[in-house]
Amino acid sequence: MNRVSRRWFLTATAATTLSVTVAGCGSSGSSTSSPTGNVDFWTLQDPTNSVQKTAVDSFNSAGKGKVSMTVIATDGYKDKLRTAMGSAKMPGMFFSWGGGSLDDYVKAGKLVELDGMLGTHFLPSALAAGKVDNKLVAIPCRGTQPVFLFYNKKVFADAGVEPPKTYAELQNLVKVFKGKGITPFALAGNASSSWTELMWVEYLVDRLAGPVLFEKIQNGDWSQWGDPAVLKTAQMIKELVDGGAFGKNYGSVNYGAGGTSTLLNKGKAAMVLMGSWEYAVQQGEAPDFVKNDLGYVAFPSVEGGKGDVGNVVGNPTNYLSVTTAAAKDTAAEFLKTTYSDSYVQGLIEKGEVPVTSNAEKLLAKAPDPAYAKFQYDMVAKAPSFTQSWDQALGLTLGTPLLTEIQKLFNGQSSPEQFVSAVQAIKK
Repeated sequence: MNRVSRRWFLTATAATTLSVTVAGCGSSGSSTSSPTGNVDFWTLQDPTNSVQKTAVDSFNSAGKGKVSMTVIATDGYKDKLRTAMGSAKMPGMFFSWGGGSLDDYVKAGKLVELDGMLGTHFLPSALAAGKVDNKLVAIPCRGTQPVFLFYNKKVFADAGVEPPKTYAELQNLVKVFKGKGITPFALAGNASSSWTELMWVEYLVDRLAGPVLFEKIQNGDWSQWGDPAVLKTAQMIKELVDGGAFGKNYGSVNYGAGGTSTLLNKGKAAMVLMGSWEYAVQQGEAPDFVKNDLGYVAFPSVEGGKGDVGNVVGNPTNYLSVTTAAAKDTAAEFLKTTYSDSYVQGLIEKGEVPVTSNAEKLLAKAPDPAYAKFQYDMVAKAPSFTQSWDQALGLTLGTPLLTEIQKLFNGQSSPEQFVSAVQAIKK
């Protein structure tokens, strides 16, 4: 959820010397460091830090500058970064989620614009969240996290049915599994899990109207919430809730082990709409279920809708941005490591599915090559990859949106009231 600004023309050719030009696309911005000086790199604490550390050590030993990596715990990362970006101690490079959270940094002239040629090393659908005003200000640095349907193969086999390819089939499955006393879809509906409900809204709006509707909203046209597709989506949500698609007690269900994930692997629920990280959660709790009975498919099409069934929602990836405090040449050289074979291979061995153009040839070494290939193909072939709305819009708009979505799922708002309430978030 971060953004950036300022222009770096990195002649990303095979030349041995990388030419870097900085051109302002924010309000300020000459680099405060020498071109080949040190660069402070802030990143989020997670299992891939060892891969980053290896890349940093290798880079530093090559004599093309020095990068100092600082690992920061997830809790408080955004606040710490925001504070630093407003001070004289802002990092030269930093980890982000892309999307709307980078806007303010771009407007403040804190970031540099990267050469568009860097984009040729990554899957096109993963680059959108790294752009602000169509300028590349962040490049992918981790694996992708698309959202799709997970299902219990044994439950489906026992019922004699197949995963849904259309919304009509999905509706029929609700009736089938409800009739067998199985919750059709596990859903985490407690107060802190409204982001799981957001996934349903994102996909239904995409399938009905295509990605362009949310693109307009993200770009500032809040009136687009009045589009008929939004009301239709809210009505479809109400029909699913009233029809028992999520069971009766989803409002007290948590996400993950002991909650939705357990309901799925125990056969208490047939399906769950979730991000790709669900695999790791299931692997940690029920490895035999993953091996034998965990299935996964794309979200189905909606008859008559404008959205391509290949469109994806979720977290395209995480991103690396460069600030005006960075030593330009050092940062430009280090960015190359994010698509090097050694870095990509390191991520794959950690279970990540990188969004680089060279990742496909390396996926055979993934812990589960078939699952990795499924995700890679989904993202590589996606006409559009819409970033999770709460991340794309940022906290100010995303948080109240989540509140209104939860009211809709809980029956506290009618579809019409949902539309009105969302429109009122930004006046």
